[in-house]
Amino acid sequence: MKVVVWNENIHEKSDPRVTEIYPGGIHEFIASFLRCDDVEVTTATQDQEECGLTDAVLDETDVLLWWGHIGHEHVPDEVVNRVHRHVLGGMGLIVLHSGHNSKIFQKLNGTSCSLKWRDETRERIWTIMPNHPIAEGVDETFVLEPEEMYGERFDIAPPEEIIFLGWFNGGEVFRSGCTWTRGHGKMFYFQPGHETNRAYHNENVQRIIKNAVRWACPIKKNIRVGCDWVPPYEEIK
Repeated sequence: MKVVVWNENIHEKSDPRVTEIYPGGIHEFIASFLRCDDVEVTTATQDQEECGLTDAVLDETDVLLWWGHIGHEHVPDEVVNRVHRHVLGGMGLIVLHSGHNSKIFQKLNGTSCSLKWRDETRERIWTIMPNHPIAEGVDETFVLEPEEMYGERFDIAPPEEIIFLGWFNGGEVFRSGCTWTRGHGKMFYFQPGHETNRAYHNENVQRIIKNAVRWACPIKKNIRVGCDWVPPYEEIK
């Protein structure tokens, strides 16, 4: 399985707290706990040519993880359209935390993906689909403190599955882990992961992301999506 962890890599250059918590950047930290015998993981960042997401890279990618926050508008539409095409063709996509506001997540949802937010809160996540592959080995409930509050209404297309539900100590709730199918590809959104908090150190969070990568991995990828004329398979009399 070939996995690419994409990060805009902007906070890492301006806020030393981020690299103190996530040495090498959020992308390298996530890549480090995903790597194993049957998972090959590389990283890509927004400051690379074509954001590191060329057709050649995506042709070889089974699952793409996306972390973005303050640089969404700087991702060229050409790159967004390319990722979109590869998702429709079978590539898995996992959108993390503030990636809810990314161009690619909005394009795949067809909505604004807006929400409420507030810093420095306590979150309790509930596993509400314990028999789902993404929830395998995950506790029924676990706490992240501090974590950034994301609250409803979350303006997304109706999820096919809501696997995790978040509750915050200000009273808000949030659909924290949701899945969709887009074309031949699978997509999972997972809410925790503010850059100055330690969510990605949490064992349950790591387990969820590992499970999601395996769930989203396609049996086939790079499937052509188009409206093609075809000859009949049988003789028409």
